[in-house]
Amino acid sequence: MSERSIPVVGFVAPSCTGKTTLVRQLVPELSARGLRVGYLKHAHHRFDLDTPGKDSFVVREAGARQTLLASQARWALQVENPVQGEDPDLDRMLSRFELDRLDLVIVEGFKHADFPKIEVHRPALGQPPLYPADPGIIAVATDEPPPIHPHPPLLPLNEPATLADFILSNRERFIRRIPD
Repeated sequence: MSERSIPVVGFVAPSCTGKTTLVRQLVPELSARGLRVGYLKHAHHRFDLDTPGKDSFVVREAGARQTLLASQARWALQVENPVQGEDPDLDRMLSRFELDRLDLVIVEGFKHADFPKIEVHRPALGQPPLYPADPGIIAVATDEPPPIHPHPPLLPLNEPATLADFILSNRERFIRRIPD
């Protein structure tokens, strides 16, 4: 069995904490530094990329296991999860990327998977931090110091350049071997 390697860093936090906002600010910063960034988001709900009534939607609903939508601008492959109700596997999802066309993959969610993660924590929201129970959390992006000590290194939540510096300086730490 062969494998490929790529840096993979995750961002984890409870819903409505600002993970997507942070990633949306971070991607252009990393791209401006010459990195080709991939993005993997774990959705906790059912979603469709297709439009009800359109040909590909109707054929998928009729039982097609894989549906590829393609245009001049982009393409998207939808694959029906063979085991409904089971969370997707991180490595299996990462193996779907064209890794030779990327320099880094940012993962949002997959908080129970074992890989290096940065927690987005806002103490004002009153939710406990995740880092005490997750050794995979290597830093906390926050707008104020978290309540539990000791804690991983703190990163300023609203400074994407500082977050990019941290990711780039720890790039080797994020290397993940992805089975083909």
